[in-house]
Formats: sequence, C-alpha cells, structure tokens
Amino acid sequence: MNTTEQQYQSPETTSPEPITKIDVTPVSGALTPVSTADQSTDEWREWGKQVSQILSELPEYLGQFFDDNKRAIISLGLLFAGIVSLKLTLAILAAINDIPLLAPTFELVGIGYTGWFVYRYLLQASTRQELSEEVKNFKSGILGGNSQAS
Repeated sequence: MNTTEQQYQSPETTSPEPITKIDVTPVSGALTPVSTADQSTDEWREWGKQVSQILSELPEYLGQFFDDNKRAIISLGLLFAGIVSLKLTLAILAAINDIPLLAPTFELVGIGYTGWFVYRYLLQASTRQELSEEVKNFKSGILGGNSQAS
C-alpha cells in the first residue's frame, strides 16, 4: 500500500514591511494637498469656537430671558413650591397617622377643643358678641383700615 503523507503547513505570519517615511519638501508655488485629518481637526476647532461663544453669551441670554418673563417664572416657581410643600405635608400627616395611639389622641384633642370653643363663645349671646368683635378686630388688623361696612 502506498501511503502519502501530507504535511500541514500553517500560513506564514510575516510581519508587514516597515513603512518608511519619505521627506517631501514642497516646492515653492506648488499646491500641497490637505489631508482629511487636518480637515476634521479644523472642523472640530470651528465647533469648539462656536460652543465657547454660545457658552460665553449664555449668562446674558438667561438674564434677558429672566427679565422678560420674570412674573411667569416667579409664578411657576411658587406653584411648584406650593405643590411640593402640600405633598410633603400630606406625607408627614400620613406618617403621623400610622403611629399607634397618636391619631386617636389627636382626635380627642380636637373634640375637646371644639367643645371648649362652643362652650366659651357660642352658648351665650354676650360671648357671641365678644367673638364677633374679635373677628372684626382681626380682620381690620389684616386688611388695614376700617372694615365696619361689611
């Protein structure tokens, strides 16, 4: 029997030829081509100049915008602050309500104060008149001037 042996040869891994630099000096008056790397660098520089110009003028733009829309911005800020404070208050009340025996205690205090207020100011005509005078004084202190007409 004839056996043929074939040897497996791996592909040669040859290192690439070293690249040699060729020093080309431009001839006066000759045009030298601009590489794409130089063009992209110039484009990035232009973008950088535009961005830095916009960022340097940003405080002036924001100041002018705030001056033009001062009332609307303040109104929106107050509305946002009111919503946040309302949510925070409701969260605190819900947390207090979850504490055992604290919610019933507050209910008892409220019922007790309501009972005292009715007994102190609403049962007799003279005390109702006193309460009416206190409310008028309070209203005139808040609104200013004489609020006897209402």
